[in-house]
Amino acid sequence: MELWHGSPEIVWTPLRGLCRPYNDYGPGFYCTPYAELAREWACPQRGKDGIANRYELDLGGLGVLDLEAEGCSVLTWLAVLVSNRPVQVSSPIARDGMEYLRRVFGIDLEPYDVVRGYRADDSYFSFVRAFLNNTLSVAQVGRAMRLGGLGSQVMVRSELAFGRLCFRGYETVPACEYYPLRMCRDASARRAFQDERAAADLDGLYIRDILREEVGPDDPRIR
Repeated sequence: MELWHGSPEIVWTPLRGLCRPYNDYGPGFYCTPYAELAREWACPQRGKDGIANRYELDLGGLGVLDLEAEGCSVLTWLAVLVSNRPVQVSSPIARDGMEYLRRVFGIDLEPYDVVRGYRADDSYFSFVRAFLNNTLSVAQVGRAMRLGGLGSQVMVRSELAFGRLCFRGYETVPACEYYPLRMCRDASARRAFQDERAAADLDGLYIRDILREEVGPDDPRIR
């Protein structure tokens, strides 16, 4: 599997011990199968060129969790996210909703070597907070995530997977070209969020409904 990692620098040998603990899916090395996306990620600052690092990952024998697969709902992704990233909640329903997601929809990542799922930067985290505060339905979160187009990420998390990750080269990424593309993608995600927040989903399933009805992973309304 070909993977790309956008960074300000060349990452010859990713090290598990240097990974930050509070990322989307916990400590790991975050990549994407899409070269163009990595080029945008490499340029978070105007006027500062970045590096798109290319790797090969041998998936043979590795445990892979795909949070975008058929059997996973958006609530599964949300549960993994709030289990790994700190979330400031300001209401009892948001607090109870977060705990319910962790308990009912959460997945133990320990058996998995690699995790694939949606990317959750600040734009997507707005979706999470709005959902927990009962202002976005499950369907609206799903639509906003798809329309926002922030893309997929692949996280290499186990020592076994790190050992299978082989550096294959890099390219310098011009910020003059890719920083505007990154900002455009971010603006698209924010517009999708604002559009969904402005709409009324009168028949939608909200966090208050999930708590009251004790909705579980097999409920057809979350698919």
